[in-house]
Amino acid sequence: MFSRSLHRAFTKECRRMFSHTSAQAADYTHVVVGAGAVGLAIARKLAGRDGTSTLLIERHGSVGTETSSRNSEVIHAGIYYGPTSLKTELCLKGKRMMYDLCEEKKIPYRNCRKWILAQNSQQHQQLSKTHEFAKSIGVPTNFITLAEARSQEPDVHAANAVLESPTTGIIDSHSYMSYLESDFQSKGGDLACHTEVNGIETATRGYRIHTTSPSGDFTSITTETLINSAGLAAVPLSNSLLPPERHLKPYYAKGSYYSYAGSHPRPKRLIYPAPTTGAAGLGTHLTMDMTGAIRFGPDVEWVDDPNDLSVNEDRLSAALDEIQTYLPSIDREKVMLDYAGIRPKLGKGSAVASGKGDGFSDFYIKEEEGFEGFVNLLGIESPGLTSSLAIADKVHDLLYR
Repeated sequence: MFSRSLHRAFTKECRRMFSHTSAQAADYTHVVVGAGAVGLAIARKLAGRDGTSTLLIERHGSVGTETSSRNSEVIHAGIYYGPTSLKTELCLKGKRMMYDLCEEKKIPYRNCRKWILAQNSQQHQQLSKTHEFAKSIGVPTNFITLAEARSQEPDVHAANAVLESPTTGIIDSHSYMSYLESDFQSKGGDLACHTEVNGIETATRGYRIHTTSPSGDFTSITTETLINSAGLAAVPLSNSLLPPERHLKPYYAKGSYYSYAGSHPRPKRLIYPAPTTGAAGLGTHLTMDMTGAIRFGPDVEWVDDPNDLSVNEDRLSAALDEIQTYLPSIDREKVMLDYAGIRPKLGKGSAVASGKGDGFSDFYIKEEEGFEGFVNLLGIESPGLTSSLAIADKVHDLLYR
């Protein structure tokens, strides 16, 4: 990653290299904006093409500091997103790719499994639908008896049913992104941190990108292809290039997370409440990190400012009430405010696809019509981390089909 001093050196080099750009050649073959998990995966994939050059631009001082590092770090099974969505397609493929990469490169992960709990008959019916859907797309799930559940996790309360997802896991997202960054650079890719994109426009061959550094230094770079993987800033960046009739409105769902300082209870699996149709999230669930420390979250709080990462103390009581429905012995006094993350969304609809006008928003990944070589990635929320390697393949195929 670039320090401020290295960024200044990079900026000077950019000026030397780019100030007399020929109309016949762009400075780069690919420019990817946004160095979260998805942007890193895309840049790494594109940098592997012979005879090309790839630049990855990040406005912060290091990679993966926004949504990619402020989430549950879950490797999702892919059972919530409907039969034909990109989220399902890319989550299923990405999950397999992520487990394989973690094994090959010794990236810390754990296939710890997930339980989804029903506390009443209506939620049991929802779990049955989830189970049937999972079977239809080839994802294993299985019901376990309440007696078996009590034997395995005596502190977890499920009044009606428990559905297990054996392919769900967790990953050390920071180690994962560190590997992607290193591999991208080993393939000859350039990374420019502390670099803010403040304008893009079409050029003779591709696109011209205007950037500034924290000190106000200006740089103009040209590229044959431009990939907008800017996460929370992706919709505004897209709107700055596309005509007004194709502009979209960004929505920001802040989720607060809570740590637990108690030594008991300590479940060994991820614990999720039954999904609620129409809800913008999957409920305040229990996850853990690679050390086994448990945390709870996220909830959903709609905000206007994508930089508002304060944890809202006013939401703690409601979160504790939800947590105690499945973990009744939790010591409420030892649940602490931890951190918040913001998910970029394209609407306020359901996180779960039910096919009943629930407003479910799929990933938006396409090469924009009339803008050859400009690939937009919008609304890349959960399961974006799980899907990241598969998203990289899809972007590559859009450009080189």
